[in-house]
Amino acid sequence: MATFLYKLGRLAFRRRGVVALIWLALLAAVGAGAATASAPASDSLSIPGTEAQRAFDLLDQRFPGASADGATARVVFQAPKGESMTDPANKAAVERTVHDLKSGSKQVARVADPYLAKTLSKDGRTAYAQVSYTVTGFELSDASRDALQDAAKSSRQEGLTVEIGGDALQAVPETGNTEIIGVAVSAVVLVITFGALIAAGLPLLTALIGVGVGVSAITALSHALDLSSTTSTLATMIGLAVGIDYALFIVSRYRGELAEGREREEAAGRAVGTAGSAVVFAGLTVVIALVGLAVVNIPMLTKMGLAAAGTVVIAVLIALTLIPALLGFAGRRMLPRAARKPKRAGAEHAADTERPNGGTRWARFVLRRPVVVLLAGVIGLGVVAIPAASLQLGLPDDGSQPTHTTQRKAYDLLSDGFGPGFNGPLTVVVDGRHTRDGQSAKSATARVVKKVRALDDVAVVTPPTFNKAQDTALLNVVPKSKPSGTETEDLVHQIRSTATHIAADTGAKTLVTGTTAMNIDVSKKLNDALLPYLALVVGLAFLLLMVVFRSVLVPLKAALGFLLSVVAALGAVVAVFQWGWLSDVVDVEQTGPIMSMMPIFMVGVVFGLAMDYEVFLVTRMREAFVQGENPGQAVVTGFRHGARVVTAAAVIMISVFAGFIGSTDSMIKMIGFGLAIAVFFDAFVVRMALVPAVLALLGRSAWWLPRWLQKILPNVDVEGEGLRHLLAADGPEASSPREPVGV
Repeated sequence: MATFLYKLGRLAFRRRGVVALIWLALLAAVGAGAATASAPASDSLSIPGTEAQRAFDLLDQRFPGASADGATARVVFQAPKGESMTDPANKAAVERTVHDLKSGSKQVARVADPYLAKTLSKDGRTAYAQVSYTVTGFELSDASRDALQDAAKSSRQEGLTVEIGGDALQAVPETGNTEIIGVAVSAVVLVITFGALIAAGLPLLTALIGVGVGVSAITALSHALDLSSTTSTLATMIGLAVGIDYALFIVSRYRGELAEGREREEAAGRAVGTAGSAVVFAGLTVVIALVGLAVVNIPMLTKMGLAAAGTVVIAVLIALTLIPALLGFAGRRMLPRAARKPKRAGAEHAADTERPNGGTRWARFVLRRPVVVLLAGVIGLGVVAIPAASLQLGLPDDGSQPTHTTQRKAYDLLSDGFGPGFNGPLTVVVDGRHTRDGQSAKSATARVVKKVRALDDVAVVTPPTFNKAQDTALLNVVPKSKPSGTETEDLVHQIRSTATHIAADTGAKTLVTGTTAMNIDVSKKLNDALLPYLALVVGLAFLLLMVVFRSVLVPLKAALGFLLSVVAALGAVVAVFQWGWLSDVVDVEQTGPIMSMMPIFMVGVVFGLAMDYEVFLVTRMREAFVQGENPGQAVVTGFRHGARVVTAAAVIMISVFAGFIGSTDSMIKMIGFGLAIAVFFDAFVVRMALVPAVLALLGRSAWWLPRWLQKILPNVDVEGEGLRHLLAADGPEASSPREPVGV
């Protein structure tokens, strides 16, 4: 591996013009594709294998158009206190609004007049008009959205309170200025780390190119692959973070090789051959974790994982090819101005020996007190993880929107006027096509209605609607409790249990669906998939790390440390987004259940990113140990060379993720916070404290590998031992003599 990458790095350095043109051409091609691409066909959530999804599929067959995925809007009206929506003036204002809604856009399919549809509350103060569109929320034109909002203005001018809910006003999430701040912080960290503007700018430039290629490709394919609206945002988040980090490690190693007096092409080859090997395996762990999301069998989550994995692959390829090419263009300007002056060979090494850096001092401190550091780290993370025991899962709806939005105001008006369960009605489908014992679809449906009405948490059961064949019925059940309440979840289970008994007697199948039931099924599916996903991802990564480190205990330590950091991060997410602690700091206006996909998505992403720091830091220790240093000194050597760079990489990744906390989308905000705090815990507590403490306690046994495993596992030579032997045998230093540092 190291030898191949060494040759690749030198080739890219020599053919830098061709390599740069290839990447620019690729960026232009996918950019053109993105500019001409259509919007995604839909942003719907499909959950194969769940009862809610089977019911949706049955509706498509038996009630064509009943489950159409066009955008909808609920225009909610409320009369002032002491007035009613049936008052002549108020009724006239609503009817004018309904007329404006019908004529305001060609994308409107139908508008339900609240007086004809009888969608008035019992107290008469609240009513709503349902607007259905022929296209999805993301295909809805700006003119249609403007017409929707303009239609509501006339009723507001008449003194009515008018708010709009539904997905018609849904837009692509915005991250605000915080994302830019995150990139700016990354730039400052790079300047401090390298002390040269060219060296600091190169990782940012290559990361932006990589993200540009990845996100443009996602945008170009979004319509064909039906990618969700958040896919490109998450790919940007992860691609930007790993792109900067991978470039940072290659550039740092290149500068180290230059400081030892090597010729520039040789330095680029060695940097890619050594640090590049770590980049490849670090990238593989991230890709394994993201692609592994497919085992959950939720198409939206699978596509998000694959898209993010694609940006990681691009980041790795850029680090191995474009970075050495740009190093060729940069010349000696990669070094600080003072370091470009000629120095005698070995001077910098001597200086490092005389003046231990921060990484060396920290490693020596941990080696002196490994038990204290280990206990402090484990107990600290354990305390932060305590809120995770109260984790409640759900999917966001208009009730989780910020309180100042019209969607949230419409949600509250409907809840006040029609009851908490009105915003999350359950759709019950009775399939009577295969009834037996003289039963008909109508008689079976009548039994279902009677049984469901008798349940405690049911507010309203609408009369059943039959399809043309009269063999399938559709009815709505409005709970008394709010959609995200545990009472509503219990009601879904009660209806399904009742349906099982009715099916045993009549042969008619009853299915429960709707947004609320779908959310319940999603949460259960994700919970059931978490342990198998962990076993698959951690198992594959464990094998990969055994190949990298040729050890059993080092990969085991890495996996256990990851579990500590991810549980602590989940605890922090629960404390902020569910309990409301420090909610003002991250601008959380509405607390509630944690997004159902959050735990498994965080496990996948954080595991991959955590292994980045494990690979980058521990490979330097392994390299020193293989070269003959004792285990303790190898730990010090690893920190002397890697602590500064790993710290900078972690700060950069944290700032990039934290930049997405300013998103208007609650899911993006939560993921940005969760990933930022998880990287903080993993990089600074687990990798920088617990790892050296555990290695100090294990000593030589940390690098133990059974002989039979040594024979089975391939030797990928991440530490570059084979490369050193090759260079010593072929004598490349003779053909490429060392240069003074200042040349």
